Formats: sequence, structure tokens, C-alpha cells
Amino acid sequence: MSDSIKHECGIALIRLRKPIEYYVEKYGTPMYGVNKLYLLMQKQHNRGQDGAGVASIKINALPGIDYINRFRSVKTRAIDSIFGKIGKEFKKLKEDNPEQANNTEWIWENMPFLGDVYLGHLRYGTHGLNSVDNCHPMVRENNWRSRSLAVAGNFNMTNVDEQFAKLIELGQHPKHKTDTTTVLEKIGHFLDEENQMLFDEFKKGDYTNKEITNLIEKNLNLQRVLKRACKDFDGGYAMAGLTGYGASFVVRDPNGIRPAYYYVDDEVVVIASEKPAIKTAFDIDYNQIKEITPGHALIVDKAGNPELKEIMPQGEKLSCSFERIYFSRGNDPEIYNERLNMGRLLCNQILEAIDYNLKDTVFSYIPNTAETSWLGMMKGIEDYLRTYRKNAILNNQLSETELDEILQYKPRAHKLVIKDAKLRTFITDNSSRDDLVTHVYDTTYEVIKKNIDTLVVLDDSIVRGTTLEKSIIKMLDKLEPKRIIIVSCAPQIRYPDCYGIDMSRVKEFVAFRAMLALLDDHGKSNMVQEVYQKCVEAQGTPAFQEKNYVQELFNQFTADEISAKVSQIVKAPGINAEVQVIYQTIEDLHQACPNHKGDWYFTGNYPTPGGTGVVNRAFMNFVENKGGRAY
Repeated sequence: MSDSIKHECGIALIRLRKPIEYYVEKYGTPMYGVNKLYLLMQKQHNRGQDGAGVASIKINALPGIDYINRFRSVKTRAIDSIFGKIGKEFKKLKEDNPEQANNTEWIWENMPFLGDVYLGHLRYGTHGLNSVDNCHPMVRENNWRSRSLAVAGNFNMTNVDEQFAKLIELGQHPKHKTDTTTVLEKIGHFLDEENQMLFDEFKKGDYTNKEITNLIEKNLNLQRVLKRACKDFDGGYAMAGLTGYGASFVVRDPNGIRPAYYYVDDEVVVIASEKPAIKTAFDIDYNQIKEITPGHALIVDKAGNPELKEIMPQGEKLSCSFERIYFSRGNDPEIYNERLNMGRLLCNQILEAIDYNLKDTVFSYIPNTAETSWLGMMKGIEDYLRTYRKNAILNNQLSETELDEILQYKPRAHKLVIKDAKLRTFITDNSSRDDLVTHVYDTTYEVIKKNIDTLVVLDDSIVRGTTLEKSIIKMLDKLEPKRIIIVSCAPQIRYPDCYGIDMSRVKEFVAFRAMLALLDDHGKSNMVQEVYQKCVEAQGTPAFQEKNYVQELFNQFTADEISAKVSQIVKAPGINAEVQVIYQTIEDLHQACPNHKGDWYFTGNYPTPGGTGVVNRAFMNFVENKGGRAY
């Protein structure tokens, strides 16, 4: 994705199912769980580079021993910073107490982060300051272990105001009005109520308070807690939690918008946002990794027994297609094949655009994450050539010279665009900064036939179009091609996201700007105010969350018309080459990713009422010239 956007976070949870002595004997270290958590997080570092955090629980720790620990960091290499600190503490503990270095029980009691349950989080901040206070896990501590809670998640809630109001109704006084705070306090509230209910029940019997504590931990119903806490959440989420007494959970939204996978054997229960992380960290087969059912929670009790339990009725599965296009690591075999198909399915549009003139066409891609789709595209071009050769030979249309030439011909492919990751656009003066932006990318010279060749450059997606306009197209134009065709693996991004991605302001989308320009071209600019008025009138009524009024504006034009206008917008003054932008069709995206049909960015069809409300509110913010968040 040449346009930089921030997106989903990543989670990792490990529950050790054996005593610590087992791992020391088998793997030679009490740090087995810590090391595996480090691997899980490193293999998901693509999901968060603004910060990281970890938490651990010691189950059955004696009073006086710190049973819950947390480390967080917003340093450039946050994961290394956190685990470096843990490693130093472990080393120092052994150096300061050499007589206890081989005493596993002593090490477990005295090493702060060493535990039985581990939770890790990688943060990509969508909103708010990038401070350590905003890093998960968030912790709610209590002297009763069964009331303590640590939560980390990959989520955004669309109804934060409503959830905040409910907390106040419950008698709470939340310190912050954020979805993270509301989630932590909402789950914490019902965890408290579950504790109190059990306490009152057992108090009727002949039990001491100490005995009641153990009975609560044995009988606490986390499924009921999560059902009560999550019943009115609106958003996309995969939320992980640790309780102070050792039970843990990961709960997923009813539509499966955010991903969550798990693996279980007799040694561990593992949960992560991406399958390749589990595969690599534990060296297992892919078929051993399962997906957490949408609307369900994988709950691991204090004894380490996992069970998948329904929290809310499962809805239509509309998992995020952007995961497949760009965000998730491409070494997942399913995602790899889906991206190959995305590229292959673009071939017909590309061939028509170049008038089937492969001789004078060079194929390339940007950024590196688009390489797999590019391979699929090249395979599609080769399939076309194979069919063309076969038909030409069967119809005896070629001379011997022509036949020899076509049999030897291969499509021309070059790595034309190279990002200089070390170049920073630190100058704030607009004219100077724009010049620097142009040079963030570099190119390969002297492989293009000047004023003859067409360049076809594949991108993951085109969000704002500013990088194309200010950098990539300017750079490619210096190669003096006849035409530049930018191809997007994703369809036109028309609508904001509210389930995890930092795309909430509609005016930033080049497809939205293209639609506005077309309205102006066709004398329909008045429709903007008409749709705005419909949103105003619907606000506060059920219709506001039932109907996406902005769709009326896009429905005035075909996808091809909007693509043509985008092509004009991203062609900056002074560009000599012809410029064309081609987008994946929504139908072909669904064909490439048949099991992941969350397409609200492209269609405006949101899986939750809150999502529909967000797009209408975002449009109102645009008309009212408000720059704030739409949810």
C-alpha cells in the first residue's frame, strides 16, 4: 500500500498447561513461555509498530508474591525493549542469587514476569496520543485475584458514547472516554458482580472467607460475565483477557470482523491474530490451528482447560477483506493463494487497457506486500499468452519467423519502484516537503523504451491517492514512458472504516473526491446538501443506523467513471505520460477471497448498525468542515 494507513492491532495469549518444572526439564529453561510469547509477537510485528505490551499471571501464587505483572513500551523497537528488560531481570536475578540459580520454584516465585498465563499486544494507534498509557494490556487490579483483570484487544467500538453512558448508569466514574476504557470497565463491572453473587451465595454456608475465595475461583462463570458485558457492543473486535486467578479468554465479534486463531495440545493453549505466528512459534501443521468462531469466546479455566462457548449469536461472517489484501502476513497459505488470485483476476482489465500490446509493456509493483498479487498477475498474463499461441498455431496464422518469435517471447517484468525507508520527510515547509516526498521512492533507470513503453504498476490499494500524485507517478514519469497504468488489488475505497483501521474521514479518500468532482461536472453538486439534509433529519432516529445515505451520491456514477476521474486527480501538472488507474472489481475480490466478504469500505454495506451510523456521521462532519473522529 503506497498510502500509509494505520490499522489492526495484534494479540497473543499463551496458557502453559504443565507445571514450570516440566518446561525446565524438557526445554532447559523456565523462560519457555516468555520465549514463545516473544516469537508470537515478533511474527505479528506487522500489526503494530506504535507500541507493545505484555502481562502475566502466576496461578496459585502465595500471598505477598506479585501475581500479576505488566510491561509496556512505545520505543521504536518496542518488542525488543520489553523482552530485553525481562531478560535482564532474569539474568540479574540469577547473578545476584547464584545459590538459587537452579531452584525452579524459587525462580518462579521471585522472577517478576515468570508465570503460567501470558498476554501480549501490538499497538497500531488509530486515534489518540502514542503514549505508553495507551498501550495494552490495560489492567484493573484488586486484592481479590478473581476481581483483577488485564485486557488487550484488536478492536474499535462504534458506540463508545453509549457504552460510556452505561458505565455512569452503573454508578462508575470512568477516567477516560475511550473504547479501551469502556471495554475494560464493562467486563470488570460484571466480573465484580459475578464475584459478589458467588460470595453472597457461599456466605450462606459454613465457609470461611478464605474458603469462599477458593470456591469463587473454582465456580466463577466467565461465559456469563462476557455475555453480560458484550451484549450491546457494536464494532469489530477480538478481545483477550486474563483474570488474576488464572482463567483467561479471547472473545470475537459476531461477524468475525477481526481475526483470532488458536492451537491446543497437552502443553499449551495458544491464541493469536494470525495463523503463521502460531505455526512458526510452535512448529505445527496448519490444520492444527483453528479459528475462534464469531460470537464465541475461547475460555481457558484456572486448570488450563479450554472450551469454545457462545457469547452472542453468530451473525453473517463478514471478516475484514483488507486483512487478505494487505494487512496480514502473506505466508499464510490461504492468504498467499488469495493474493495470487487477486492479481490473476485483474488481467482482463489490464490486457484491455494496454490493447493486448505486451511487447511494449513493462510490469512492476509497489510496495513489497503487493509482490504476491503481482506474481498472480504475471501468471495470468502467461496464461493469456499460452492461449494466444495455441489459437494462432491451430489457425495457422503465423509465419515461421513469427511463430519462432512468439514462442520465445516472455512478458517484460522489472522492479521499478524502490522505497528508501531511511528517508524522512521532516521538513514542514510545504514546497520543500513535497519535493522530499517525491524522493521517498527511487526507481530503476534505463529499462524503459522512452515514449513507447506502457508501465503497469500493481499496488495493494489506493486510499488517499496523495502518494501516487506527489511521488510515484512523478518518479515514473521521469523514465519517459508513453503511459502509466496504476492497478489496485482493492476496489475503490469509498467509505470510512470504524472497526480497526484509521480511515474515518471521507474527504481523504481519492474515490470520494472523484465522486464530488463528477457531481460538479454533471451539475449535480446540490445533491451533497440534499444528502446532508437527509442525514440531519435521520440523526437520532433508527434510520440513521439503518440506511447509508452516502451511497446515493456514489450511485450516480459507474465504477469506470469514478476510476477515470481518479486518473485525472492523481496526474499532477507537468506529467507527460498518459495516466490511468484500474481497480479490482468487488465481484472479483469476492471470488478471490470467498470466505472473507467484509467489504464495507468499498460497498458501504456495514455489518453492524453502528458502522452505518459512522458513515453518515463522517459525511456530516465533511459537510460541516469538522476534522474530528466520526465514532
